[in-house]
Amino acid sequence: TKKGGYRVEREILNEERLEELSQRLDISQTRIPLSYRLKNSLRCSVPSLKRRVVSFLPVLYWLPRYSIWDYGMPDLISGISVGIMHLPQGMAYALLASLPPVFGLYTSFYPALIYFFFGSSRHISIGTFTVLSIMVGSVTERLAPDADFLIMNGTNVTAEVDITARDQYRVQVAAATTVLAGLIQVILGLVQFGFVGTYLSEPLVRGYTSAAAAHAVVAQLKYIFGVSPIRFSGPFSLVYTLVDMCALLPSTHLPTLLASVVSIIVLITAKELNNRFSKKLPVPIPVELIVIVVGTLISFYTHLNETFEISVVGEIPSGLQPPTLPNTSYFSEVVVDAFALAVVGYAISISLGKTFALKHGYKVDSNQELVALGLSNAVGGFFQCYSVCASMSRSLIQETTGGRTQMAGVSSAVIVLVTVLKLGPLFQELPKAVLSAIVFVNLKGMFKQYADIVTLWRSSKIDLLVWLMTWASTVFFNLDMGLGASISFALLTVIFRTQRPRYSVLGHLPGTELYLDMETHKEVPGITIFHSSATIYFANAELYLEALKQKVGLDITKMITYKRRQEAKQRKRERRAARRARRETTTLGSLSDLQDGDITTLESSSEDTLSRDLERVSLGSLGKWTWDIHSIILDLSPANFIDTVAIKTLRNIFHDFGEIDVDIYMAGSLVVEQLEQGGFFSDIDKERLFTSVHDAVLYCLNRRGAGALPNYETAAVSFTDSDTTDTTYSHTVRGCM
Repeated sequence: TKKGGYRVEREILNEERLEELSQRLDISQTRIPLSYRLKNSLRCSVPSLKRRVVSFLPVLYWLPRYSIWDYGMPDLISGISVGIMHLPQGMAYALLASLPPVFGLYTSFYPALIYFFFGSSRHISIGTFTVLSIMVGSVTERLAPDADFLIMNGTNVTAEVDITARDQYRVQVAAATTVLAGLIQVILGLVQFGFVGTYLSEPLVRGYTSAAAAHAVVAQLKYIFGVSPIRFSGPFSLVYTLVDMCALLPSTHLPTLLASVVSIIVLITAKELNNRFSKKLPVPIPVELIVIVVGTLISFYTHLNETFEISVVGEIPSGLQPPTLPNTSYFSEVVVDAFALAVVGYAISISLGKTFALKHGYKVDSNQELVALGLSNAVGGFFQCYSVCASMSRSLIQETTGGRTQMAGVSSAVIVLVTVLKLGPLFQELPKAVLSAIVFVNLKGMFKQYADIVTLWRSSKIDLLVWLMTWASTVFFNLDMGLGASISFALLTVIFRTQRPRYSVLGHLPGTELYLDMETHKEVPGITIFHSSATIYFANAELYLEALKQKVGLDITKMITYKRRQEAKQRKRERRAARRARRETTTLGSLSDLQDGDITTLESSSEDTLSRDLERVSLGSLGKWTWDIHSIILDLSPANFIDTVAIKTLRNIFHDFGEIDVDIYMAGSLVVEQLEQGGFFSDIDKERLFTSVHDAVLYCLNRRGAGALPNYETAAVSFTDSDTTDTTYSHTVRGCM
């Protein structure tokens, strides 16, 4: 390696001097008034208006530059591949949402078209997704349970359910929930809340989706085994449903189970072959579509529904449904679920979008993605669609098959449209067991996430705790409450980690201006440099003070008490001496009196000497650096904000240590403005705040007359006290370049 170095010579800078040199503006000068910002936003030029329109409609940016020769064929092939995946996944995931399969096809069509105009990602595929389908299903089954739609036979209630009325009601609930979730996303995007997805960490999302997979498996068991368990709602509903499912296992419908098992085996085998020969295949084999077509043909020609009573999809209306207004009376009942759908859907979509954007070298706008996803949901809700987001499997297919833009999304939507208009009725004989098998096999990726437990155990116990807590709360308290509990717990771990940071005393690294942990480096005599790995705020301010006392080794309370006691004794001695002086001047005294006075003085002097010796011993027990520490430097470089509680704590530190003649300084603070706003400098000089720890150390040494840092073996830092009023230091560093 090539060695290099640098040399710096400048004056020691505290905050007051730094402001003079940098000519930093006052806080009031740097803040733009709200009235001015509003006027400026309303008064925009034509170019700025054009930029805003293009940012709101990204299609206006890339569509005029679209090259049919370069992008047309790859987008077409990619769109056909994704469209073929939309068909089985749309119908299968509709079962997860407890809706008729045709509404899964609607959901695969309308939102993709809306996202084409407003989305900023070029590779994600918008449509049905496992987790959101389960979340919608929990809402529809909670508000429209089978028990509310039992057919009345005169005065008797039969066990038969009015499926038509139930499904119609559930569609209305799903559409209202989707519209509300879309409106929430649009509002969050317009107010620049695109960062909301950052509160869902990767362990939280993976734990949540793993728990959602458990809900999906339990929801599909009734189709796989051909039984009808009671579907519970609320906390522990998954456990109750699973218990009821186990009780019904003796009445399993064997033909349905056989169809499910065969479909699962075929799907798993074909997908493994797809993965093994993926590099040799130009496009993946559409295994799911083949299974659906074959299953439909077998069911049609063997009359599985009539002969073996295997449940089939049933009537699929051809054509598109006209738009209808959502029933707003449901909004108050589904607002919590809608918010959960909005946050989870956005978090999944933005993570996929940013992954592909980083790979292909373009940028995804977080706020615009919120708006695009919100409009896709809100508009789709008017056409009886349910909540959508990006699908990982379809997005990967869209990207790996050569998709370049969202024209691939339009191509896939056309495939779905043709199916809805012309081919839908052909799938009426499709067994539901086949669709459940598709859902079950597609959950394999989420089942693999349980390996995170081992990985996180080795890397981060707190992240593992977040994963397990998210999984447990989602499994036992359902998807909506589980999301809220997991986010709250994740935020608590952040607070806990900032409340319990690592405190250390820094020592000087010889030959540099660096100060590192004193356990491995030498301390600067007479100076203690205290460092906290986190910012100071109300949750850890008291702990910061206690850690400072512990690291410094001084018991401030005892020392202040001791000093005040000493001052009181000194005043008592002074008063005694004054009385003795007055008594001696007023007494003409004989020789005997003078001798008595000498004896008294000797006795008093002996008592004072003994008292001082005893007090010196007790003082030595108050701290390990009692005799030689004169300065403490608080390294505030990690602090990125500070509140009033922390400001009060810092002020108390200055005052308390000042009472025992220990000077306090601060270094590397990025929160000067907040300190000024909190009135910190009303009674503390800005000269106590330095730009770096090294500036503060050199100032302390100069003030105490040390003049320079200790001359260690390789020390190359020298201090120069010039004849001028400015204090400078010269610093040379050698290292690797």
